[in-house]
Amino acid sequence: MPTTWSRAPEEFHKIYLANTDAFYRLGGNQGLAKELDEFVTKCALSLWSRCGRLSEKHVAMANQIYSRNQPRPTWLLWGLTSAVCEEDVFMPPVFYWNLAESDAKRGTDSSRTFIRMLTNILLYLAAVDDDVSYAEAEFITECTDRLTAICDTNGVRKSRDGLNPLDYVTSGEPSFQQKHPQVQTSGGETAPTAAQEETPKPDFDELMAQLDDLVGLKDVKKDIKNLMNLVKVRKLRQENDLSVPPMSLHMVFLGNPGTGKTTVARLISGLYAAIGVLSKGQLVEVDRSGLVAGYVGQTAIKTQEVIKKALGGVLFIDEAYSLSSGGENDFGREAIETLLKAMEDHRDDMIVIVAGYTGPMEKFISSNPGLESRFNKYFFFPDYDGEQLMAIFRKQCSKNQYTLTEETEAAAVKLFTELYEERSENFGNGRDVRNIFEDMIVRQSNRVAAMEAPTKEDLMTVLPVDLEDPEEEEDPEEEEEKEEPAAPAAEKEEQE
Repeated sequence: MPTTWSRAPEEFHKIYLANTDAFYRLGGNQGLAKELDEFVTKCALSLWSRCGRLSEKHVAMANQIYSRNQPRPTWLLWGLTSAVCEEDVFMPPVFYWNLAESDAKRGTDSSRTFIRMLTNILLYLAAVDDDVSYAEAEFITECTDRLTAICDTNGVRKSRDGLNPLDYVTSGEPSFQQKHPQVQTSGGETAPTAAQEETPKPDFDELMAQLDDLVGLKDVKKDIKNLMNLVKVRKLRQENDLSVPPMSLHMVFLGNPGTGKTTVARLISGLYAAIGVLSKGQLVEVDRSGLVAGYVGQTAIKTQEVIKKALGGVLFIDEAYSLSSGGENDFGREAIETLLKAMEDHRDDMIVIVAGYTGPMEKFISSNPGLESRFNKYFFFPDYDGEQLMAIFRKQCSKNQYTLTEETEAAAVKLFTELYEERSENFGNGRDVRNIFEDMIVRQSNRVAAMEAPTKEDLMTVLPVDLEDPEEEEDPEEEEEKEEPAAPAAEKEEQE
């Protein structure tokens, strides 16, 4: 049955202006127009990720989301589609927290009026394709519930209830994200979708072979193999109704950047899925910015969204010590408390790996009794020595079909030996190798591009010069200023 909320774009804009103008008068702050329009646009993108399909109708409607005296958007279908695929997290805006606090002090209810206004606007946006799906109505309800919770937390006086979006559902068609299952998480990893969940479990032996193929990390590989054997036997004991002692699977990775911590975390997530410890085996990678928000109360919401994506897999937190480095009032502590609760609530289907420099990480773990009790497995990732750096470089060359002459091989060995022996606190290990490899490609390309008719061998061959930084050319002006000619003898006498 067609929805009654469908409107032409121009008519929707009039409705949008009527609602926002009334809100600005009520709140006494026209200066919120830019922030409000941006917030409603983000809500629209998240809403449409749950609709059946995107069309030019959605583009036309998106271009009507602007308040009086604000610039009109200029969305195109490709840009809107890309934005919809990336927008999947609802975050209450800072201005709304301020509004709720102001209501609580003045005894007003503008923040609750805002919820009713937003519900109406989102229902019109959901109906752009003449259909309000259950997923869309569910998203609108989620938005209003979170905003209502902020009002309740701040003690804003009660007001009349808004519309219930679920009352206006016209179909249960699959969402756009379900049809196009490449959805990016806040940390950059691809989140699992319904279609991906049906894929076969990772192959344990194949993943172990990938682990063995990593350069160096002898002790790490040994410890992971021991851990996998332990976990496999625990599962067998459980399946045979035998008791198993309590065991935490959360881990601490210690070491400098570029030592393979993320790669090993990804392999562990697949290995645990292969033996049935985790239901999915995805890796969700974040740092402080992916967990901590800039306003009280928002950090817990942001952290919970990341946790939700990590369920069934591994949550990998890089530079985790930064969560506790901001003092007593830092929002990072709120993220830690939210994580600790989730690690307990979801201990059977989520593993958390925290990583970072050795010293700061040891202080981080000891800063909270809850962290010490949950993290009892430590893996140390040492720096790669010159020989190992060279092995990584060879792999990069082979993988990308570049060949080294004997002279180039010798030059590279010398380069990486010196890189290790002269390393500073900013030593990047594998990252430095990748940077050197990429710089080498640029130099080799410049050299080959200057050839009149390069052969296939020329395209593949790397020469020692491709590893060298080009010499800086002297500035002609500097050359002129190097040394002025001596003054004639007579002139010199006058000067004296």
